[in-house]
Formats: sequence, C-alpha cells, structure tokens
Amino acid sequence: MSLDLSIVIPLYNEEESLPELVAWIEKVCTANNFSREIIMIDDGSTDDSWQVVEKLTAEFASVRGIKFQRNYGKSPALHEGFKAASGNVIITMDADLQDSPDEIPELYSMIVNDGFDLVSGWKKVRYDNAVTKNLPSKLYNGVNRRLTGIKLHDMNCGLKAYKRKVVKSIEVYGEMHRFIPVLAKYAGFKKIGEKVVQHRARKYGSSKFGWERFINGFLDLLSIQFVSRFGKKPMHLFGAMGSFTFLIGFFFTMSLIIDKIRFGDNFSITNKPAFYLSLTAMVVGTLFFLTGFLAELITRNAADRNVYLMDEKIGWDN
Repeated sequence: MSLDLSIVIPLYNEEESLPELVAWIEKVCTANNFSREIIMIDDGSTDDSWQVVEKLTAEFASVRGIKFQRNYGKSPALHEGFKAASGNVIITMDADLQDSPDEIPELYSMIVNDGFDLVSGWKKVRYDNAVTKNLPSKLYNGVNRRLTGIKLHDMNCGLKAYKRKVVKSIEVYGEMHRFIPVLAKYAGFKKIGEKVVQHRARKYGSSKFGWERFINGFLDLLSIQFVSRFGKKPMHLFGAMGSFTFLIGFFFTMSLIIDKIRFGDNFSITNKPAFYLSLTAMVVGTLFFLTGFLAELITRNAADRNVYLMDEKIGWDN
C-alpha cells in the first residue's frame, strides 16, 4: 500500500535538532492518522548527524536514512530524497527546526482536497537578519516573480508540499532547489499555490548559506529559462540572434560599399570605424549560427530528445 506522506529532510551538521524534529513530526502524523516515511538525507555532515539518524531509524519505524560521502549541496540531497519517496504527497522541510511540522496537515489537505500540484510555504514573518537575509530575499523573490510569472512570495522556502507525480517528473540538479516551482511549471504543472507558514527562530547551530546564493541563484534562474524554452530547439535562439547580428553588419557593409562607389578614391572604407563594427557584427553573427548548429546536433543525439510528460492514455491495448 502507498503511504500518505513522504517527508524529505536534507540535512548538514544538524545533530542537535534531529531528535526533536522527528519526535515532533511523529506526534503530528500520529494525531492525524497519516501513514508516513521520514527520509533524512545527510549531505556529508562533519558532526554526529549520521549517528543520530542511525539511532532514529532504530527508534522509529518510519525513519529512513541516506548518507552522502561528502557535501554535495541541497539540490542533490532533494533529488535523492524524491527518488526514494513513495508517498502520495511529498513534503520537504529543513532540519534546523525553523520549519514547523504543525503545518503538515494543512499542506497535505491543500494537495489532496484542494487539488494543488505544489504548495510553497511563505514565511511572512521571519526571524532572520533583516540586512543579510530578509531584504535580499524580498528583492530576489520580486525578480523571480517578474521573470517566471509564478506569483510566490517566498520561492526558496524549504517547506513545500507536492503531488507525487510532480517530484517524479522533474530533475533537481546543481542548485535548482531554489526554483522547483519553476521546474514544475515548465513540466506542465499549473496549479501552484502558497500558504503562510510559521517561521521559527533558529534553536541550534548557525545558517549554512551566505551571500553567494543570490548570485548563484540568479545564474540558475537564467539557466532554467534557457533550458525550458530552448532546450529542445536551441537554433531558434541562436539562429535568431545570429541572423539579427549578421544582417546589421551586412547592411552597414553595403552602405560603406555604396559610399565608396559614390565618392571613389576620396572615400576610404578601412578608415571608417563602421567598417570594423560591421565586420565584427558579421563574424559574431556567424558564430551564433555555428553555435546553434552545434547545439542542434547535440540535442538530436541526446537520449531524452523525444521524452515528453503525459497525463494519461486511453483507447490503447494494455
């Protein structure tokens, strides 16, 4: 029988918080009669987190553990957790006790009863540093809303709920955990909701993330936008850019040739800055074209070139 819930928890050096977190999740799930599994992914912790996970697996039948050889990051941890999850609803949360397990029943209900594909938490009231985390986070989420069209206030919130089909249809790699709603949208899942959730002050340890996450996050967003729109048709982008750039250079060159014909020896093409600009534009345009052709060759030989997601099929023999 399938489980009601898979709770996926990536962790890195969180030994103090794990027993309290698991006991709290168990209490909430027992009170709501949820069949569940708690999947804890140790992302190469250097403290005793894995030893704590081993003790918890012995104490609670619902706890499972996955251990990485070294620290790979949150996205690979979530990817492995999603692969292992077998519940009808998958909920992710951080291991630092800043996400409240009391939110689990309503998140579950929004997926099962309200029909959402994905529900993202919104930490409307935060207990983080206003300068280093709160303000940059607001700016970051504002840019994300504008570029992606997904109206979420806190896209990077670790507390999220998913239909099982969603996590089995997307691949979380690099540092794409920040943009799982974007990946879900481009995979065809349109009903993405939001829930105001409680944000708790950190009880143990310290934050594992720094300023570099904003730079990396912006670059990852550009990557998602490109791959989602042009991953299977790269020539549509590079070809258009190449055509536009080449034609600009070509028309400038033609105008210089016409002027040379009109003015004869009194007009020197090579002394004009426009000559070098037009030549550069034609070369760059040609390079864009070559890039597009190479990308098309790679795409046509990719193993997933004809892989598309389908909801269901009818009228076919089993």
